[in-house]
Amino acid sequence: MRTNYYVSNVVEQQTNVGVWLIVSFVLAIIGGICFYFLYLKNDTKTDNKFLNWLKDFFNFKKMLIEDLLKVVYVISTIFITLFSFALIGSNFLGFLVMLILGNVILRLSFEGILLAIMIWKNTTEINKKMKK
Repeated sequence: MRTNYYVSNVVEQQTNVGVWLIVSFVLAIIGGICFYFLYLKNDTKTDNKFLNWLKDFFNFKKMLIEDLLKVVYVISTIFITLFSFALIGSNFLGFLVMLILGNVILRLSFEGILLAIMIWKNTTEINKKMKK
């Protein structure tokens, strides 16, 4: 008898979660459409610096990924360097390969990603200058 109550309670909770999932999805669509057409599509600037920054943020004129990638690169470099020291006792050659080659491969991959971002930024800047 106790398990029956527990099962019905779980089913009721899952039903409530499912209903809330649908309601929040519909509200997100309506809110997103209203936000886009009433705020982002509007070209007027306000005196409020925060609202201007927020508008640039949601229009993707301010890119956060460049700074985020730099932080992730530093964290990854520290991790690879520290992790390579775990190999020092068992495999010295593995330690050297991980320490040197791991960091070089990591650096090249992050430079490639940042290069794509720099190309995007330069293209956007050229596009702005051509429109003037």
